[in-house]
Formats: sequence, structure tokens, C-alpha cells
Amino acid sequence: MEASPQLAIHAPLAPAEPAGRVFVGDLAEGDRVAGAFAVRERSRMSRRNGDDFLKLVVADRTGSVEAVAWEDVDALFELSAPGSVVIVEGPFSVHPQYGAKITIRTLRTAADGEYDAADLTESSPVAPELLEADLRALIATVQKPQLQALLDRFFAPDSRIWKRYRSAPAAKYYHQAYAHGLLDHSLSVAQAVGTAAAVFPGIDRDVAITGALLHDIGKTQAYNDDPLAIDLTDAGKLIGEIPLGYYLVRREMERIEGFEPELAKSVLHIILSHHGTHANGSPVIPATREATLVHAMDNLGGRLGSFDRVERELPAGESWSRFDRALDGSAYFGPRD
Repeated sequence: MEASPQLAIHAPLAPAEPAGRVFVGDLAEGDRVAGAFAVRERSRMSRRNGDDFLKLVVADRTGSVEAVAWEDVDALFELSAPGSVVIVEGPFSVHPQYGAKITIRTLRTAADGEYDAADLTESSPVAPELLEADLRALIATVQKPQLQALLDRFFAPDSRIWKRYRSAPAAKYYHQAYAHGLLDHSLSVAQAVGTAAAVFPGIDRDVAITGALLHDIGKTQAYNDDPLAIDLTDAGKLIGEIPLGYYLVRREMERIEGFEPELAKSVLHIILSHHGTHANGSPVIPATREATLVHAMDNLGGRLGSFDRVERELPAGESWSRFDRALDGSAYFGPRD
């Protein structure tokens, strides 16, 4: 008999005891999970014996965790599209080699009254209103009129691009992967660039800050606007965030009468080179002080953002994380309660 499209049960479980919600960041070895999660990723995998199994990445506001189902794969696959909210029940365990995992015993679509959407999405630790105020204060320090005009085209309160920039994520997973994440990340990079420009000689602060604020502007088109399942758009997959950003900025430069060619090249070079190497997706390598500085601060901001993500997901009492791809190693946080 086919599994019900609303509920698939693999093994009987004892009735759930009434309890408050347990978030991903609070799960410990042996816990029984029973709650609502947003589905971030879904894939059908093959076991050594040829049978399929379902692998999900489910998340709440404290982090994400892998969840696997070994049975009723077809039915559960249909119920767990990325962006959906599901009720997952099953044991949680931490394998020394394969990491944390929920083994799904039951999974069904969550009804509207069974979860609070705020519990399922990460958010910036700083309110977006404060981020915006800091952004506008930083823009006010830029002295070159043409760069002021360029920034106004992107960040004026009535700008269509600004509205998307303010809400877009900075990444799919590794750092600032939440609404307002792009604003959070770009502002911190630009603030760090502005501070460093006062320490290292020979840097054009206006160019560096402008490039820092615009270096990830292509992400306004490269990522979707679903906070439950951040993913690349068709444009993000087919073109990429760096080319998208280059064309967005160059188009606005060309609309500003008499925009200086050398100034344009300086800012566009920052956008094209901010990933640092060809292997990391940059069409060109940083070749100016300003581009080198923005790349360094962008890389630093991303890595420190990964520390924030890893710490949120670290079980209570643990000092070391497991291996993290973004950090290319484990992270140490010292003694923790």
C-alpha cells in the first residue's frame, strides 16, 4: 500500500510528551526531535545496495541539520520540497565521522497553526533599521561627487535596487544567510575598509568604500527572496553574481553624464576581483590597493561570519566544532556552559 501523502510513518514511537520547542542549536545526542522545520535542501541518494534514501537539510532560526529517511522515499520526497515547512519526528545523534543527523521516523506537512515563522528563519543580530542608519552615515563621508551620485542610484530610499539590497541574503549557507544578510555583510566590509584606509597609506578611501558597498550588488539578482530556502536564481546560476554586479554598476555609471573613465575602472575592478583568485570565481586578480583591501576585508568578513554560524550550531558544553568546509578546519570557542 502506498504511503499517505500527508503522513508517512516508518516505526512506531511513544506518544510525545508536551514540551517547549527544542531548537537545532540545543539538540544533544539521544534527543528525540518532534517539531517544525524549514526544508533548506532536498536530495534523493543511493545506498550501497542500490536502494534510495532521502537526505534533507532542515533548519530553524538557530541553525541547520541533516535529516535522513531510509523508507517511503517517494512519498517523503514529495512532501519535502525546499521552502516547505514540515513536522519531523525522530532521534538525533552525532556520529564522530558523519556529524549530526536526525533519523526521520515520521514526516508530514506542517499546518499553519503548528509553527511560528519567526522560529524558522535566521536573522541579523542587528536590527535592519540600525544597519541602514549606519550605511547612510558611511555614505555621507564619501567626498567625490560622481561616487556620491553612483551610490545614490543604488541606495536612495526610493530605489528599486535598494529595497532588494536591504532584504537580500549574503549567501546560501556559509555566512549571513538570512534576510538583510547582504546589507549586514557589505556594511561591515565597508566600515572595516574605511577604518583600514586611515592606517595604510596610498588608499583612495572614497573608491574603496564605494567598491566595498557595491562589491556584492549582483547578489540582489543572484539569490531568490525565499528566507526558508535561499537558493540561486536562474540568473545566478547562468551568469553569476560577479558579472551581474559588474553590469548593474556599469549601467548606472553610463547613465551619469561625464563619469570619469579612470574612476569607473577603479570601482569596477573591485567588483570583478573581490573573490581574490580565478579559482574562487574572480575574472581578474586584485591589482590595486583598493581592490586588495576590499578583497581582504570581504574574505575576513565571510570567515568570521562562518564562526558565528558554527558557534550557533555547536552543542552545549562543546569547545570544538566538527570540520567546517568554509573554515577548512574545526573552530575553537574555549570553555562554554
